Amino acid sequence: MNKEQEQIRKNSPVNIKNKKASFEYFFIETFTAGIVLTGTEIKSIRQGKASLVDTYCYITGGEMWVKGMSVSPYFYGSYNNHEMKRDRKLLLTRREIQKLASATKQTGYTIVPLLVFIDEHGRAKMDIALCKGKKEFDKRQTLKEKEDRREMDRAMKVWKR
Repeated sequence: MNKEQEQIRKNSPVNIKNKKASFEYFFIETFTAGIVLTGTEIKSIRQGKASLVDTYCYITGGEMWVKGMSVSPYFYGSYNNHEMKRDRKLLLTRREIQKLASATKQTGYTIVPLLVFIDEHGRAKMDIALCKGKKEFDKRQTLKEKEDRREMDRAMKVWKR
């Protein structure tokens, strides 16, 4: 990911993250995909009313789908509102889908959504990653590193005073 793409993600009015993913998985490779949404879904996402808890991606018939993504019903949607949890299609190139399909056939690999954001053109995009699951000792190591970083930051703040 280059600096321009990182800047777009930081400046996005909406950043819906899957915080648990970095704790549960090692990220092998990341991709950015478009999401096929209805009118009320995009309005809810622009208000930040979506969740990536317990979501994953799967490939069927040469198409990528995200399962378990929760988008709250739009308040002003009336009878046109969408289903809260439905499978949503992701837009990737054929090569990217084939690459991910061949990688997920290996045991231990999966595709996990990381972030939903709005790009500069107002379209909803999703960062997904090819991941390998962490073992229990890897998770403990991650927690220890996070704790050490936090303590070092505290020590630097005290030292600067």
